[in-house]
Amino acid sequence: MKHEDVRGTTFSVVGAAESGVSVARLLASRGAKVFVSDIGTAEKLQKEINTLEQWKIPYELGQNSEKILDAQIVVVSPGVPLTASIVRQAREKGLRVVGEIEVASWMCPEEVGIVAITGSNGKTTTTTLMGRIFADAKKKSVVAGNIGTAFSSVVLDIDVETTAIVEVSSFQLDTIKSFRPEISVLLNITPDHLNRYDYKFENYIASKCRIFENQTIDDYLVYNYDDRVTRDAVEHKARSKVHLLPFSLTEKFDEGAFIDSKQLLVRLAGKEYNVIGIEEISIKGEHNRYNSMASSLASIVKGVGTASLRATLRNFKGVEHRLEFVREVEGVKYVNDSKATNVEAVWYALRSFKEPLVVLIGGRDKGNDYTRLLEPVKNHVRAIVAIGESADNVVTNFVSVVPVERAGTMEEAVEVARRLARPGDVVLLSPACASFDWFNNYEHRGKVFKDIVNGFQ
Repeated sequence: MKHEDVRGTTFSVVGAAESGVSVARLLASRGAKVFVSDIGTAEKLQKEINTLEQWKIPYELGQNSEKILDAQIVVVSPGVPLTASIVRQAREKGLRVVGEIEVASWMCPEEVGIVAITGSNGKTTTTTLMGRIFADAKKKSVVAGNIGTAFSSVVLDIDVETTAIVEVSSFQLDTIKSFRPEISVLLNITPDHLNRYDYKFENYIASKCRIFENQTIDDYLVYNYDDRVTRDAVEHKARSKVHLLPFSLTEKFDEGAFIDSKQLLVRLAGKEYNVIGIEEISIKGEHNRYNSMASSLASIVKGVGTASLRATLRNFKGVEHRLEFVREVEGVKYVNDSKATNVEAVWYALRSFKEPLVVLIGGRDKGNDYTRLLEPVKNHVRAIVAIGESADNVVTNFVSVVPVERAGTMEEAVEVARRLARPGDVVLLSPACASFDWFNNYEHRGKVFKDIVNGFQ
């Protein structure tokens, strides 16, 4: 759909959180007729209600009624499963079902280059890093999407000189139709959110690969060659369709990013760029070398110079809740990795430390296979504190490898970890699970952990 076709069209938006209210406001501003529905209560959604009433957008709370079906297009928020009854009814009625990212892309000038970033792990760090790279290089950009700022809330501020750097989740990709990035970045694909995908990894893979389904040979796909699932998916679905730019820690390419003599190099269009020595990259760990390579490739495609790029990679400090140092107390370091909501993220986290670890693991399980962690736990972990709904599962999987203790609250978990840790150790919150059993989101979980640690006397 084109932006000029929105005027007069009727839309129902399911979900009144950040993205839902933002897309409703965007549509209303372009002359659409909009209705918003959310199963939440007025007490929890007061801020959103104020915005809707200010824009005179009708809404309902506490239910998803059949009023939603009195529309031509239904916009589904990422948190609403496509298996929800009202979504199924909409599709059975023949209504078009899309997401907020898709609608926002309709409003984006065609000349604007969208850099869309996805992956099971690393997408927020890579998106944030690219935003910093563009800011340091004095290039106009907006950073939006799954990172916390709805794309629909900033799209009207974009002109043809602006690059839109957009983090996209699998849930958002599930509802695209024509969304077409100039550069798509596929960092990795590892099992995650399988409860949302009928516990079938192939369904999740297909969702991630939608990021490049509308791209052409004039566009670029930056992808992790070392991740076998990603490489196989790209070579099966994208070869000869889009300009491929792989990155790897072990292989070298005629075009792509790689390591040679401990230097991060990029080759593109017959030129070679010596970006930075890998030991100079400020964010540590193997996973962050991948993030840095992906960011470097996409940035050089967009014309960022190596001197500016190098300076940013030397100074970027990472993102909150991702291997975030909190404090050292009695010789023990405390690190907040609340954003590690799947097994693969924890695998990389455990390998990022030389010190013995006491790790807090657990929460709302998403179909985790913990066998991936057995080796790094055996090699790097002194003890585990099992938390949240999945505590029993954590105990079952790891009690034969290292000592495991349960905790009923985050406060208790941190105290148990403090007791188990010795001077020189690291206490690491790296849960491998969603946060919604005890907390509003992973940010809330990380903040509570940090508040407890910062309250130590």
